[in-house]
Amino acid sequence: MKKFAALVIAVILVSGCMQLEPKKKFDAQYFDYFDTFTSFTVYADDEEQFAEYEELFSSELERYHQLFDIYENYSGLNNIKTINDNAGITSVQVDEEIIKLLEFAKEEYEKTGGQVNVAMGSVLSIWHDYREGGISDPQRAQIPGMQELERAAAHMDIEAVRIDSGKSSVYLEDSAMSLDVGAVAKGYAARRICEKLRKAGVNSALISIGGNVQTIGAKADGDLWRVGIQNPDSSQGQSYLYAVELKDLALVTSGTYQRYYEVDGVRYHHIIDPKTLMPRQEFVSVSILSPDGGEADALSTAVFNLPLEEGMELIGSLDNTEAFWVYEDGREVFSPGFKNYIRD
Repeated sequence: MKKFAALVIAVILVSGCMQLEPKKKFDAQYFDYFDTFTSFTVYADDEEQFAEYEELFSSELERYHQLFDIYENYSGLNNIKTINDNAGITSVQVDEEIIKLLEFAKEEYEKTGGQVNVAMGSVLSIWHDYREGGISDPQRAQIPGMQELERAAAHMDIEAVRIDSGKSSVYLEDSAMSLDVGAVAKGYAARRICEKLRKAGVNSALISIGGNVQTIGAKADGDLWRVGIQNPDSSQGQSYLYAVELKDLALVTSGTYQRYYEVDGVRYHHIIDPKTLMPRQEFVSVSILSPDGGEADALSTAVFNLPLEEGMELIGSLDNTEAFWVYEDGREVFSPGFKNYIRD
């Protein structure tokens, strides 16, 4: 017994003195998904382990891109476009991830008082077409008429989106309705991919899908991830307003500088207020901090379309959630805890 005990102690002492090899940082970039730039940063033991993580990440990214696409069909796959194509015709059996996304979107609709509505594709498609036309031919740029928008708005009742989770099917009761999940899709995908990476053994990573940032843990050395909040005014020569430090948090910013066109000197961006059917002109960006990337994505749109007082009240009602507003005139407003994450 004494010899055995001595051997155990010796093994413990030797193993305690051994130095583990530090994890290495690896990066990958993608340009083919969600019509935006995506980056993946992860700490892994070696290139072989990174290759496994990267394969998981890229395959899941492609999968969510195809499932949530409203513009393209894919062989053997029913996606959001398939649902739209069958509006008023028949229910469509879809992947469980689409069911979960739409159920989540309905929850966010209720939570935000209708400020996030994935059923307003009929209105958003009009703005999309006018924006594309204005970008390609600025001299003929126009905004849609209110009558056209109001006719389309008659077909955005989210209650007409029938979800049958048991059959994993979705049916749009209104034949003129269409889904547009742009306000939630990237953040939701980021959150779900991070969950799958964690299960695969990843404990230190940062992903950014078009600026929808989600982190897993901290860096391998214990330092927090540092992410910049883009400056909406590119004329200032300063790319970022602030750097925030993140650990197991998401940062999502909605801004007027991302997708827009101009008509008679007025900028019309892509964030459409579901109540006025027009782009709101009060803020130039709203940034959200939250443990949930899907919710951060939804809230960045909802809070952008709310008056400051109502947006502040909504953020204050949620746990571990903060917001940062930038006005058209450059003024900045922070929710009570946001500055705790800012570092010089």
